[in-house]
Amino acid sequence: MSDSPVVGVVGADADAVVAAVESAGGRATAGTAKRVVDESEAVVAVGEPALLAVARTGTDDPVLPVAAGPGVRSTPREAIATGVADFLAGDYELASHPLVDVRVADRTRATALFDLMLVSAEPAQISEYAVERGDECVSRFRADGVVVATPAGSAGYASDAGGPVLAPETDAVAVVPVAPFETDIDHWVLPPEGLGVSVERDETAVHLLADDRVIGPVDPHESVRVTSAGSISLAVVAASRSPFPPA
Repeated sequence: MSDSPVVGVVGADADAVVAAVESAGGRATAGTAKRVVDESEAVVAVGEPALLAVARTGTDDPVLPVAAGPGVRSTPREAIATGVADFLAGDYELASHPLVDVRVADRTRATALFDLMLVSAEPAQISEYAVERGDECVSRFRADGVVVATPAGSAGYASDAGGPVLAPETDAVAVVPVAPFETDIDHWVLPPEGLGVSVERDETAVHLLADDRVIGPVDPHESVRVTSAGSISLAVVAASRSPFPPA
């Protein structure tokens, strides 16, 4: 960073972060992710929604996550001042977290840091789903949905659905059925390249979700393809907490 870096501030507690940046010798600009990323050399993202918004910009700048939940090494809110001071002083390591793209047929595309999900629009409505790698069928099953989680997202909804928590450096995604009709259904750890999920038969409308957003409906037999989409570099400072959820 420069001697007086411009640091973008996104999310909650903006006043506290701005004060911490200025106290550490930086210049702060607060606002939406799309605006501040273009004006900054580094970014502080407070809260999970802010981190997701910054990730979707495709920034190459280092990002300090604050109170961003499990799955990433995140600085707690009470350590904003010391975390920001270390960040601006260059006392941090960078952790690269993969992003994934999803494309539905030729009409819908989205990027996610945490997870992608096909899920029934009505609660407790079972549909039939398929998981594929290239031309090979991995499994077909009846469930409320299916979630594809990156290492950063594997500690969230995928874990709640019974899936494994992946180490941040794992070059794979976790594919987990949501409330499956069968009791002994498998979960899978697969490379994202060549991965596909689909609705084979629907009992109700099925929607695609990417992180915190509803992207749109998915019709039976439509191709839903997952690919790698680069990564986001997150700063790990002394105050950053473990990416694994507490026991």
